[in-house]
Amino acid sequence: MHTKLKLIVMALCIASVALAQTPKTSDVTKEEEEQATLSDQAFTFTETQLGEDDDMAQSVSIISSNQNVFANSAGYQFSAGRYRYRAFTQKYNEVYINGAPMNDLVSGQFRYAVIGGLNRQTNSGRENALPFEFNNFSMSAMAGSVNYDFRPSRMATGQYASLAGANRSYQLRGIYTYNTGLRPDGWAMSAGLTYRWAHRGYAKGTFYNSLSYFFGAEKKLNDQHSIALVTWGSPTERASQGAATDEVYWLANDNYYNPYWGYQEGKVRSSRIVHDFAPTALLNWDWTINENMKLATAFIGNYSIYKGTSLGYNGGENPTPDYWKRMPSAFYNVWFDHNLNTEEGYNDYYKARDLWMSSEEYRQLDWDRLYYTNRMGNKSGRDAQYYLSAKHTNTLNLTLASTLKTQLSKTTALNIGFSLGTTKSMNYKTMDDLLGANIYHNVNSYAMGTYAPDDIRVQYDLNNPNAVVKEGDKMDYDYNLLVNKAQVWTALKYQKNMLAAFVAGRVAGTTMQRDGKMRNGIAESMGVSSYGKSEKARFLDGGAKAGLTYNFGGGHVVTMGAGFELKTPQPKTAFVSPEMTNEFVANLKNEKIFSAELGYQFATNWMKANLNGYYSRLTDVTEWQNFFDDDISSFSYVSMTGIKKAYYGVELGMKFTLTSEFSLKLLGSISEAKNTNNATVRYMSSSKPIEGDNFYAEETVLNKNMRESGTPLSVYGATLSYNSHGWFIDLNANYYDRIYLGYSPAYRYESTLKNRNKAALSTGIVEERTIDDDGNVIQSALDQTKGKGGFMLDLNIGRSYRLKKGQLSINLMISNLLNNTSMVTGGYEQSRSNYSINSSDGGVNTKRLYRFDKNPKKYYAWGINGMLNIGYRF
Repeated sequence: MHTKLKLIVMALCIASVALAQTPKTSDVTKEEEEQATLSDQAFTFTETQLGEDDDMAQSVSIISSNQNVFANSAGYQFSAGRYRYRAFTQKYNEVYINGAPMNDLVSGQFRYAVIGGLNRQTNSGRENALPFEFNNFSMSAMAGSVNYDFRPSRMATGQYASLAGANRSYQLRGIYTYNTGLRPDGWAMSAGLTYRWAHRGYAKGTFYNSLSYFFGAEKKLNDQHSIALVTWGSPTERASQGAATDEVYWLANDNYYNPYWGYQEGKVRSSRIVHDFAPTALLNWDWTINENMKLATAFIGNYSIYKGTSLGYNGGENPTPDYWKRMPSAFYNVWFDHNLNTEEGYNDYYKARDLWMSSEEYRQLDWDRLYYTNRMGNKSGRDAQYYLSAKHTNTLNLTLASTLKTQLSKTTALNIGFSLGTTKSMNYKTMDDLLGANIYHNVNSYAMGTYAPDDIRVQYDLNNPNAVVKEGDKMDYDYNLLVNKAQVWTALKYQKNMLAAFVAGRVAGTTMQRDGKMRNGIAESMGVSSYGKSEKARFLDGGAKAGLTYNFGGGHVVTMGAGFELKTPQPKTAFVSPEMTNEFVANLKNEKIFSAELGYQFATNWMKANLNGYYSRLTDVTEWQNFFDDDISSFSYVSMTGIKKAYYGVELGMKFTLTSEFSLKLLGSISEAKNTNNATVRYMSSSKPIEGDNFYAEETVLNKNMRESGTPLSVYGATLSYNSHGWFIDLNANYYDRIYLGYSPAYRYESTLKNRNKAALSTGIVEERTIDDDGNVIQSALDQTKGKGGFMLDLNIGRSYRLKKGQLSINLMISNLLNNTSMVTGGYEQSRSNYSINSSDGGVNTKRLYRFDKNPKKYYAWGINGMLNIGYRF
């Protein structure tokens, strides 16, 4: 805490000295001051959300519309609370570069790490479209769309250099960009480098090391044709922070406790390290056919390399420092004083508590012990008990897209476009580090407890049974996902006098297929294909939407829009157990999406306001999860189908010009985003039968009214701004509420609820019952865990002034000025049971004192943090 405060104080002092040296007279215009303010705000949003925290839920792209006060500001202002526009997940928000779709065909999401560090390029030129706005690159998506323009001729001419210090994910950042603009000889050149670094990030045990590059050349061949070639990438290595329970945070006296690290021979080492690099090349051709017709074509190739390590164990004790058996509450039930509590448990509770509170070493990974255990095992020739494995996702994406923009008349414009995309996603696991062990075999250690060593069901790959795995070798699973997509779209706009309207539509076809590289023993025993190519799943989707804006005069404008579309399920959720089999999820269908919006805008010379109401309804949604299920004592692959969802709410934005220097902005949104039915769940065990010889189970999951997680569903904000003579100061006061954690389907299976009820009856704990005497499920047993919201104050202060050559800007951004460290930004319920099932007689009893349902894992908002940036444009 003291370190953080020192950083902020030092930053304030540096800023004060620099600002004191600023001449009192300045020839910076009011327009330039406002533009600098907006640029710094977008700049801040990019740094805090684009690619820094890929372990968290991906955010929806910043939505910006000059006619909508709320949408223009909400993405930036509420970013510290991880606000997602209308609570939509990122797959409903589409990102384009030079008109080519960039959302990954496997996950449906755009990975912001692809453009990490390129905030100067992404801010130079972009077109944003809200869900019911006409645009020049697509039929806008349900959560809006954005198109980044990476043509070198569109980049701001000149050079820019900046240096920043922060106490966020990284501590230092340097940027340099050089853009020629379009020269007389028809050439435009653009280049940029960004380096971000932290020896230690905001949380202990984390680090950050990233170099971003951007190079582009464009040639205007004549008045009609120009071509451009651009390449960029951002090789990054970073250590992740893990979520933890409130019990852990309290014992560690640190809401940013990180269980993923410890000391090895006196040096900090993390078990969760991500290597991420997505080099991309873009070839662009622009053809001005005539003054009313333009054709833009882009071909993009991208090869994404993603590797994430994690600590594994084989027959040994779970080495994670916050493993539930090491927690004080595993020895004494602190929620209910019932007959399972003992005096011995009471004493063990205090022993564990004292260890946790007094010893940081006890709260960390003990790397030296892991190495010692493995080396002792070498003497008996046993496999590694502990190891580091790495999950890899390497993806080759190729996309061709073309858009024809036509001005049919003074009142009418027509856009027509198509895109062709193909993706090969290579997913496999490797042995990253044997941690001192000599040998490891590629067998299913979880299945070894059920089957004999020579049973085929213990083999991950029957083509190479009992394969010896060395560091760098593949293990557990290896498969490719092959996806192809073709799409055509069109949009027609009409604007005359007080009326503006548009209609848009699209049609797309998608194929998806799995290609297994290992012959899984369990799949083989079930007669299910796991090796080679699966059947192809084919989907035809599309939709249409329309929007209307009418200006009544006097500053009064009404907007409305409606649309319906079919959306192909993502390959990421389309397979029952992609690591094991080629089987598709049962009842896999297109999502059906209806959305509508009604808005009112009012503007005068001193006030601008907008009020919007929206509603979106989704049916036939498919979701997929993977977690350890105690009921089946195995990792389970869980697919939920037939889900219905509803998103609706009200947004208000108001901006008042108080004086020529001061303005006030008010923002607010109350939204709902929830499931509206109970889904069908089908889950598969990864290591042992669930019942008889059947590895599958199918039942109903009572997930109705489960909310979208990881975003506040209610946000309120006020910003007081000062802007004069090169100065700008923004003071943001924000309140976040109704933050839900990711729910556990396993807690809400019909069978689980019955077993939990039996366990409650067997122990006599009435509070634990899930079913009443009439056979109805008790609502409190289904309630989704919520995170605490709260108030946050942010400050953004800066000064820009012109020198004889160029312009200097100094900007200090401080988030969470009041150091509110109790606000939750995300997390999830643990999918573990509080009871166990007696397999011999089918009885249920409570053996565990640790309460998984009372201990969700959470992320807390960073405390006071800031960045001081000094930039020079020349």
